[in-house]
Amino acid sequence: MRRGWVVNGLLAVVLAGVLVGGYFLLFGSGSEPAAAAAQRTAAATTRDVEETVTASGTVQSSYSGAASFGTSGTVATVPVKVGDVVTKGQTLGTLDTAQAKLQLTIAQNNLNQAVTTLDDAETAGKDTAQPQNQVDQAVLARDQAKATLAAMTLTAPGDGTITAVNVTVGAKAGSSGGGSSSSSSGTSTTSTPSGDFVITDLKNLTLHAEVAESDVSKLKAGQTATVTINAMPTQPVQATVAAIDLLPTTSNNVVQYGTTLTLANPPANLKPGQSASVSITVASAQGALSVPSAAVQTVGTASTVTVVVNGQETRRTVELGVRGDQYVQVTSGLSENDQVLLPQVATSAGTGNNNRNGTGGFGGAGFGGGGTGGAGRGGAGGTGPGR
Repeated sequence: MRRGWVVNGLLAVVLAGVLVGGYFLLFGSGSEPAAAAAQRTAAATTRDVEETVTASGTVQSSYSGAASFGTSGTVATVPVKVGDVVTKGQTLGTLDTAQAKLQLTIAQNNLNQAVTTLDDAETAGKDTAQPQNQVDQAVLARDQAKATLAAMTLTAPGDGTITAVNVTVGAKAGSSGGGSSSSSSGTSTTSTPSGDFVITDLKNLTLHAEVAESDVSKLKAGQTATVTINAMPTQPVQATVAAIDLLPTTSNNVVQYGTTLTLANPPANLKPGQSASVSITVASAQGALSVPSAAVQTVGTASTVTVVVNGQETRRTVELGVRGDQYVQVTSGLSENDQVLLPQVATSAGTGNNNRNGTGGFGGAGFGGGGTGGAGRGGAGGTGPGR
């Protein structure tokens, strides 16, 4: 009996040792220190540096106009259709003019009669005040009849492509709100004009971008930019800032300023309404001494870099010029090939305690005859009396 206790005690001690050893074998001691952060430097070199402002925007037509009949009537002709290219002054449609021509004839006859009456009064030496008043009224009626007849022919308010026709032959058209209206890309409006006919310039396209209030002070007309159409990311389009809105738009407490850019040689299949992103160059320096932006520390108005000479680090004040996203122009404080310290990147020497011997678990504890012990790659094997 006593011998059995001793054997069982020895087995318990062996099992505990195997379990503890397996744990450290699988998960490590956790005491391995991470490798020291490596020192990184970069040389001050000459290169072109650009500061840019980025924004998102929408492609727009440089001109979009709407035209509607200025008088009511029945549509007689519609000689154009959607997709037709028209020029300013070209006829878009006409109304039935029969009644208007009759009214003009009547008005002209009334005017002729009023003039005759006035001439007779003057010849007879009579008072001409009333005949003169009748002539004046007849002239106004005649001119109004002429204007009504002219309004029955609607013409294009500008050059472009017909993008909407909202009238048909035989239908009633015209209202007191008729006429023509247009919108230009030089304003922040993005609404599409509405009317009996809508004309859009599809050749001279622009980009309307919304620029953050923190960047708008850097913009001015004439600055160059690169536009990337979201639907055509491999076809960048060169552009120029044409106009900047004087007043902002505010949405969800975000203040932005509309900016219009003219596009140079846009793709033939570019359409109004397509979304895009733009990068506007607001400052540039060619062949400028520069260092990576990450090497510069700026506090208030003072900027410094850490110069490394023969392994020794020295803090040095520098003057900056153009500040790009990746590189910054240094106008004083450094010479070409000076080595500046970059932010350190810590690297780990190993995987630490992450299952260096693979995955698996502890095997069951085998008591009794014949079990073989040992630690496998996947985990600690079962224990038992060895052979």
